[in-house]
Amino acid sequence: MIPADFAVRNVGLLATLAGPMPRVGASQRDIGARAGAAVAAHQGRFVWVGKEAAFDGFVRLLPGAIVLDAGGAAVVPGLVDPHTHLAFAGDRDDEIRSRLAGASYEEVAAAGGGIVRTVEATRSATRDELSRLVSRRLDEMLLCGTTTAEVKSGYGLATDAELRSLEAIRLAASRHPVSVVSTFLGAHEVPPEHRAARERYVDLLIREMIPAVAARGLATFCDVFCEKGVFTVAESRQILLAARAHGMKLRIHADELASTGGAELAGELRARSADHLVHVSKEGMAALASASCVATLLPSAALYLRLGRFAPARALVDAGVPVALATDVNPGGGLSPSLPFAMALACFAMGLALEEALCAVTANAAFSLDLQDERGTIEVGKGADLLVLRSSRLLDLVRVGAPAIVAVVKDGRVVVRNGRRVDEPSVDPAA
Repeated sequence: MIPADFAVRNVGLLATLAGPMPRVGASQRDIGARAGAAVAAHQGRFVWVGKEAAFDGFVRLLPGAIVLDAGGAAVVPGLVDPHTHLAFAGDRDDEIRSRLAGASYEEVAAAGGGIVRTVEATRSATRDELSRLVSRRLDEMLLCGTTTAEVKSGYGLATDAELRSLEAIRLAASRHPVSVVSTFLGAHEVPPEHRAARERYVDLLIREMIPAVAARGLATFCDVFCEKGVFTVAESRQILLAARAHGMKLRIHADELASTGGAELAGELRARSADHLVHVSKEGMAALASASCVATLLPSAALYLRLGRFAPARALVDAGVPVALATDVNPGGGLSPSLPFAMALACFAMGLALEEALCAVTANAAFSLDLQDERGTIEVGKGADLLVLRSSRLLDLVRVGAPAIVAVVKDGRVVVRNGRRVDEPSVDPAA
């Protein structure tokens, strides 16, 4: 018999997403569905997944074990958000209202707004202040079903400020249920003090900032905003190669505002993820597919930035590129912490099937963070992260504004029940 200290029983539909990762092509629709299922965990990891009718013959519940009765509802893996910018202070509400009145993203940035506006506020914040802000934003994401998240720096743009931001991310992660993967994004923008000689800032990134981040072990990934008016392909290559030499894995903001060759660079360097891709070229798609580089798409940002188009999700899937979805939570264009909202946009505005969207916020999102052995699916040996839905209909996840999640389970512990954080696990998620 397999000992367990946590179980979910009477599952109407279990979407395990089990199988090889990343998912590409038609396999992105395979959610590993099981009817009439149950799962068990011990010390935070799944130890058994099978039929409800077989549970008692295989699993021995330990004294004090927590057992949730799903009541015939669906259960899916905990959601994974692979692109967020939570480490910032201040807000840009007036800029957002300007965009609503017709100003473009580029016009706002040219007037001194955008990223550099947030840099001022973030540089003034202490580590503890930033940590509290990161924690508050992680709370919002957790209530929406996110159990693992990537969090970037990138609003410091100076060595001390970037290190402080990454330290704040680490501090917040140490106190929060959500598993956090940190990314260094010092190449988010060229700060005003270096714009007259931008090569000085690239040199600062390569010679000082990346070594300092690596020496302190503060980031798993390095990212670059490779975009028109920000960092060129050549500059991005320099920065990412330096990061790789210091042991960091690679991600890249690519082709958001124009087709600049960012996706091609991601394929060339075999980056783990290329993000945004609103203007990705056919050549860029081919490069991503050949490198098994995940296309992390950010439909909420495209909506809030009023870009007028979304990334070509359907074409990317058809080209054999593994697709993930993320919220892009940030002060200027990622206003929703909800991955289910991103799923809804991906399905109804970008052409993904519901199953593909679910894969994009679980299995493929975990792969994009190099967590394929730990998160993103419900399989024996992996972290016991899952969501108990309100009904057996997966479609409930994309009914924006309607409560769909009864319980959020993180490492075999109930952390959210009926839309509220809980301090102690409950034997009944509907109580």
